[in-house]
Amino acid sequence: MKRLLIAADVDRSLLTRAHADGRFEIIDRPVKSEDELEAIAGDCEILVTRSYNRVTKRVIDAARNLELIAQGTSGTDNIDMQAARGRGIAVINMPGENANAVAELVIGFMIALTRTVPAYILSMRAGVWDRDDCATRHELRHHRLGIVGLGQVGMRVARLARAFGMSVAAFDPYITDDDFTQRNAARVQSLDALLRASDILTLHVPFTPETRAMIGATELAALPPGAIVINAARGEVLDVDAALDALTHNTLGGLALDVYDPEPPTRRWPDDPRLILTPHVAGCTTEAKNAIGAKLYEKICAFYG
Repeated sequence: MKRLLIAADVDRSLLTRAHADGRFEIIDRPVKSEDELEAIAGDCEILVTRSYNRVTKRVIDAARNLELIAQGTSGTDNIDMQAARGRGIAVINMPGENANAVAELVIGFMIALTRTVPAYILSMRAGVWDRDDCATRHELRHHRLGIVGLGQVGMRVARLARAFGMSVAAFDPYITDDDFTQRNAARVQSLDALLRASDILTLHVPFTPETRAMIGATELAALPPGAIVINAARGEVLDVDAALDALTHNTLGGLALDVYDPEPPTRRWPDDPRLILTPHVAGCTTEAKNAIGAKLYEKICAFYG
């Protein structure tokens, strides 16, 4: 019987189905650190992970019987894919299953920052009733949205943004003109051109050598004054130091971060109501977790026929 090690916090539907099915020996041991994962991975054939599990070469070397890594997220940058391939270990993931959840929160960030909701919350809690400047706020339909990466999440953001009346453009060199049409976004041929025409910029690319720090000081300077930047992709794709500097100097009008490098972040954050911080929870909803748990187990079963 194959041993299935659940090293991540997964939806209980996966555990329920796995126990009822009876085809695997279930080891339910969610862990956070690389050391903990290395210590428990030795005897399993199947390893269930999420993005916070660092499946490094050291972990893979320790997992001497490992055949399959089942990642409960779309990204796999937490896994040493070269080491896995070298051992003949298969990797499956869940692209798109939490895309709607991420897209909804991104839209929420847009509304919160364009309507200065965090600032109003602070003033109300301080007992200040300040409506004097409310007419300077703008509705989303008056903003130009730029999307970097028009994949599963990006196209859902585009669809929701269109419903608000926003103009939507995107940069993604890896999809066709027909894809852009079907995904409700105008195609922009260069990142620089997208930046210069975006009042709100949202990032939806995987972390790769090509996307590391793809939005840095130069790119931020190309945005219109007062633009908003949202990163719910991977922390490594945005130079956070440059973004915070732009916020401090008021060249950015708002910044929302759900992802960081490293995670959890170790830095101190400025006390600025134009800065929204959430702990990598954009894809964390009951609906997304249920879908991922059920479908991940289906993929595991399909792998073994």
